[in-house]
Amino acid sequence: MTYSLGEELPRPVASTELFDRLSSRRSASAQTLQSPGPAPAVLDSILALGARTPDHGKLFPWRFVVMGPESRHQIAKALRPLADRQPDPKKAAAVLGKLTAPPVSILVLSVPVAGHPVPVWEQELSAGAVCMNLEHAAAAFGFSTSWITDWYSYDTEAKALFGVREGERVAGFIHIGTVAEAPLERVRPDVAALTTHLP
Repeated sequence: MTYSLGEELPRPVASTELFDRLSSRRSASAQTLQSPGPAPAVLDSILALGARTPDHGKLFPWRFVVMGPESRHQIAKALRPLADRQPDPKKAAAVLGKLTAPPVSILVLSVPVAGHPVPVWEQELSAGAVCMNLEHAAAAFGFSTSWITDWYSYDTEAKALFGVREGERVAGFIHIGTVAEAPLERVRPDVAALTTHLP
């Protein structure tokens, strides 16, 4: 559903389904993501939902690069020689499987607006919020996701292969697909130990 500018939006209502989804949210291993992935129309909806994120100043300080299997296969091939220069070449080459296995990936780039009153840090946080929104949106359509970066998100030559421009940073790759087996629960934080309540 889409809304027109200035149109009144529904107020939040209690939702057991949403509560259950958030309670069981779990990233999948990128290498385990397989077909089917989202069809083009569904992917468009996932992107639109992902863009409904907190964004101080309405700057939209991020952009998306949607990558199918062919583009990622070619980039992974070009990344292999660069992997040999990493501190752990064997591991650097192995993680390229995360890039090629899923049916579709969304590269989220942080594109801060320099010189704006909204601090760059807040703009970068907005890009991170987009990544999380994309994960929730994909889950709403029944898909599993993996939000990762890996070494090629920080290597200058590697970033150029993805079309990362000057002043942009990789917020994450959101890999989307279907898992054959349900993921297992992982260690979760002790929220009480991380929380301060003020009167």
